[in-house]
Amino acid sequence: MTRSINLSNLLSILAISLILHYNLLPAVFAGLAVFVLTLKLARHLPANMNRIARKAALAVVVICVIFCLISIGTIVWTYINSSQAINALLNTVIETLDSLRRTVPEHVAEVLPTTIEDLREQFVSLLGVHVQKISVVGLEGVKFLAHVILGMIVGGMAAVHHFDDHEKAPPFIRALRTRLANLTTAFDKVVFAQVKISGLNTILTALYLLVALPLLGIHLPMGSILVLITFTAGMLPVVGNLISNSIIVVLSLGISLGVGISSLLFLVVIHKAEYFMNARIVGHEVQATAWELLSAMLIMEAVFGMGGLVAAPVVYAWLKAEVKAQGYI
Repeated sequence: MTRSINLSNLLSILAISLILHYNLLPAVFAGLAVFVLTLKLARHLPANMNRIARKAALAVVVICVIFCLISIGTIVWTYINSSQAINALLNTVIETLDSLRRTVPEHVAEVLPTTIEDLREQFVSLLGVHVQKISVVGLEGVKFLAHVILGMIVGGMAAVHHFDDHEKAPPFIRALRTRLANLTTAFDKVVFAQVKISGLNTILTALYLLVALPLLGIHLPMGSILVLITFTAGMLPVVGNLISNSIIVVLSLGISLGVGISSLLFLVVIHKAEYFMNARIVGHEVQATAWELLSAMLIMEAVFGMGGLVAAPVVYAWLKAEVKAQGYI
């Protein structure tokens, strides 16, 4: 049995390394999301259902979960690409940058985006997506969507199979299923913690944009949209806030240099504090100290880039759970 556990651990670590190396993290996270949500909803199914009825009910739950996630993703994507509010926001940012370009040194002006498409590309580069343009009709976009949808299907199939009788399975298969159970538990805890982090950042940003600045007679354009973007982007650890903060600072500079500096200082504090909020809140969920998670985030970012940074809390939570379960700590 010990041999099966060790082999399953080695295969799990190898799988995670390959996932990060080949940029498959979105697909895996999509699959884990379907898996976790299906298990949560399955708890509400009647306990006295026969095997066939339960399988059918689970299949319906999986289809509903996948449909809801795809619908939410489609709505968000459509809103970002076609919403007049978002387009107006990007136009405002470009107009502000045009004004700033006349006042900053030439070498700084050269790196400022001049069109909305340039601005989108810079945001894409912040997310670590090395393509010229994200488009659902482009090859990269089709490949990305295919990976995510396939990940959801695999996650749904794993959730349905989760309720099968595993006692008769070979020791190695049982060990792999235990690794998966520990990984999904870590994912569940970390994602829930990230929602709290994003919510806290959004509240602080809303207080600054919608309360503090108006009390001083300063009204930043499209404050409510900026708050929504802050929450949505905040679901990405660290880099999400970098995107929303950049927009806020640019729009603040469009009002005055003083407001720009004030916003920069305020948001830098939030941005830097997010490392520690992330480590503290996630650490509470997975029973890890702040320095442990910060170290994991720094190391995985250095090895795997942005994907490693995003995956670090989940991977570290999973590794620590495995080490505890096997009695090493």
